[in-house]
Amino acid sequence: MADPQADPAAQPELMDEDEPFFSNLDLFLFSLIAGLIVYWLIFRKKAEPIPEFKKLESTEHVRMLNWKTYSLLGKNIVVFYGSQTGTAEEFANRLAKDAHRYGMKGMSADPEEYDLSELSRLTEIENSIAIFCMATYGEGDPTDNAQDFYDWLHEGDADFSGVKYTVFALGNKTYEHYNAMGKYVDQRLAELGAQRIFDLGMGDDDGNLEEDFVSWREQFWPAVCEHFGVEATGEESSIRQYELKVHSDLNMNKIYTGELGRLKSFENQKPPFDSKNPFLAPVTVNRKLNKAGDRHLMHLELDITGSKIRYESGDHVAVYPINDSVIVNRIGDLLGVDLDTVISLNNLDEESNKKHPFPCPTTYRTALTHYLDITNPPRTNVLYELAQYATEPKDQENMRKMASSSAEGKALYQSWVLDSCRNILAILEDFPSLRPPIDHLCELLPRLQARYYSIASSSKVHPNSIHICAVVVEYKTKTGRVNKGVATNWLKNKMPADNGHKATVPMYIRKSQFRLPFKSSNPVIMIGPGTGIAPFMGFVQERGWLKEQGKDVGETVLYYGCRYKNEDFLYQEELEEFEKTGVLTALNVAFSRDQAEKVYVQHLLKKNKEAVWRLVHMDNAHIYICGDARYMARDVQNAFYEIAEELGGMSRAQAVDYIKKLMTKGRYSQDVWS
Repeated sequence: MADPQADPAAQPELMDEDEPFFSNLDLFLFSLIAGLIVYWLIFRKKAEPIPEFKKLESTEHVRMLNWKTYSLLGKNIVVFYGSQTGTAEEFANRLAKDAHRYGMKGMSADPEEYDLSELSRLTEIENSIAIFCMATYGEGDPTDNAQDFYDWLHEGDADFSGVKYTVFALGNKTYEHYNAMGKYVDQRLAELGAQRIFDLGMGDDDGNLEEDFVSWREQFWPAVCEHFGVEATGEESSIRQYELKVHSDLNMNKIYTGELGRLKSFENQKPPFDSKNPFLAPVTVNRKLNKAGDRHLMHLELDITGSKIRYESGDHVAVYPINDSVIVNRIGDLLGVDLDTVISLNNLDEESNKKHPFPCPTTYRTALTHYLDITNPPRTNVLYELAQYATEPKDQENMRKMASSSAEGKALYQSWVLDSCRNILAILEDFPSLRPPIDHLCELLPRLQARYYSIASSSKVHPNSIHICAVVVEYKTKTGRVNKGVATNWLKNKMPADNGHKATVPMYIRKSQFRLPFKSSNPVIMIGPGTGIAPFMGFVQERGWLKEQGKDVGETVLYYGCRYKNEDFLYQEELEEFEKTGVLTALNVAFSRDQAEKVYVQHLLKKNKEAVWRLVHMDNAHIYICGDARYMARDVQNAFYEIAEELGGMSRAQAVDYIKKLMTKGRYSQDVWS
């Protein structure tokens, strides 16, 4: 209801001056109310005493980063992480663990769980330093868990004088805004008076992110020692972060079976749905998109009826896959363990707010199936920690060498692990003397992460359905093994309801900045070869819906590319129908291998340069690019530079500046991956 005090027009008219202030009825009512109050005060039942609860001696009071308590815990290294896929969190954990080797105590921390305005109180702790491992997501954006921290830095004016810090940035140089988040945090902390004690580290996932981190870390710790006048303790032994507890008589209802947050959340679904509480969406459609060829491209539809989930064209759907049971069982066999043993891994640091590395109690089978990444090549720290369990000296030597910073060791890790795509199972198979305790392996392996897909539908047309377009990943490695993509192979087998059983996918929505123009009359140029077509299926559906509503819809131009017209022309019938009905103004398709000379989307852009330049320069068109970042997105951008140079009469520098301005204005958007 509106507050009349907020609206002068809603105020009652002033009373006549001769009218008495209180009527006889008013006086009677006041007397009655006063009598009731007196009666209640005298005869009311005595209130029950409020029971005193013992103050919990847990870390809940630390969660808002009460630095006094934090100081008492004796820790002087705090490593904050901004992580979308888990890598930055993994690096933060490694740095926090390193602190022990330098006579310090560290902890990793999610900035989402702390009040960072208290960061200035870090100065109260001797030899203290804040480290930030910050990943950049998408087009220079902060990760989900660092969004509030970014907003606070952007808007705040805290005084961090005396706070010592350093930043390691994680990114990919094929992206336009390489390591933007790490650079911003580094610069902003300095502006707020903090003291940088070591140079900004730059990790490039297009090259060798692990090597970048290890090289930076090996220079960082000696700099810390020099700054604080401390020395390394020389303790290089493995440091366990968690201890194993085996449960023999636990109620099965108290055991996690794959849930991400709340126990039994998959059985008893409650909105709102997010990364810790995904919705189990039934699969209603799963069809192969390509007509021929050795690849499998698929279209899935997820039913979100009754979930209260909302999405917009351009958003991403995140799905939580599970690992192949064949790999899980093979690891169990090699290590000689009963995978159905119920266990908990409990943090040895009782004051840490991270009690377990994954939801516990659970079984080894559930951990390896739902919670741990067992298919990506393990990082050097995992090899280093596991080396102690190799009984063959040569195996131990090679593992330690690969984990070292020597040129020979880096080269060996690159060729033997990365180039050969060896996952943890392949390493156990190829080092027969390596048989670590499974609980330590579970402690060391990183968490299995959600996979993100551009949504291939419009909520205006499909409010209760989310469409996914993806290619199944499967390839042979240099060792002759066949590696399969975790999520795509899992999705491939998710067939619609059969015999009353519904195949479901745990999912949630990640909002995106990849948006159609606010004004539907603005033209759009969409460039998306291969599965990069996904968000544009949603865009075209929405433009068609807007037309049906009688809106003024500008030109809608699509540049799509595939290998062969008769093999992998995705959504051919739908796209040709959109063109026939006028929803698509122009459908330009590059079939790269249907002729001797390869033709790609950038070639078609240059072929149609006059029309492209008119739309961009004269008609205020918005440009959208989706797909491969390493080659396609770069080549397309170069094509726009060339068009601006030729038809705009610009130098290369001016053309680059012109496209950059379009990006700043939100008229050149990319949804790309490498």
